[in-house]
Amino acid sequence: MKLFIVRHGDPDYSIDSLTEKGWKEAAYLADRLAAVPAAAYYCSPQGRAKDTARATLEKLGRTAQECLWLREFKGALARPDREGEITLCWDWLPQDWTGEPRFFQHDRWMEPEVVAASNVPQEYRWVTENLDQLLERHGYRREGLCYRAVSGNNDTIVFFCHFGVEAVLLSHLLNISPFQLWHGLVALPTSVTTVITEERREGLAYFRVNGFGDISHLYAHGEPPAFAGRFRECWANEDERI
Repeated sequence: MKLFIVRHGDPDYSIDSLTEKGWKEAAYLADRLAAVPAAAYYCSPQGRAKDTARATLEKLGRTAQECLWLREFKGALARPDREGEITLCWDWLPQDWTGEPRFFQHDRWMEPEVVAASNVPQEYRWVTENLDQLLERHGYRREGLCYRAVSGNNDTIVFFCHFGVEAVLLSHLLNISPFQLWHGLVALPTSVTTVITEERREGLAYFRVNGFGDISHLYAHGEPPAFAGRFRECWANEDERI
């Protein structure tokens, strides 16, 4: 099985849709995805994800199933550098989250008080339980840290979603703390992350990333990547966000 995890196009958050650039990105993405028709398409219910998916689905004459759990991840924490402020869990400063060793451990990152007292564990379990239910419907049942290939296949499944929840999906599939993914990776608008099963022993599969955040469809059209999701590359770059 192959999973395509697609982040939405350049967003206009004020209307939960896409910018003019985002619509162009979605069209270029459709050219790419149309070349690999999928067995199923799943989409976040949020406008920017649905608008991104629309070009691909219309090109193929297909529909996508909306999944509430593919919405942007709602887990939020009390930021230690801003007293009383609750922020999304990937909006921490590096010097704060890296000071807690358990944030680097896939089986202990929920233990720190700031996480245990938040809605993050509940939201994480809700997303990953729904992911496992979907994968089981497609032939792969979670067993421990691997998957039983009950009905192994070469199908392609496409998710149109958001970076925060993409990191949660990858965290669960690869058994990695989501903190390392939220803060150590960035999937740019309309990027495609490809995750494939490897069945090195019959009946037992593990998911492996063979392409993260690919935006070759933009480069093919001479379209520069959007900056959404990134912070200043250098502090002196005043035209980039802090």
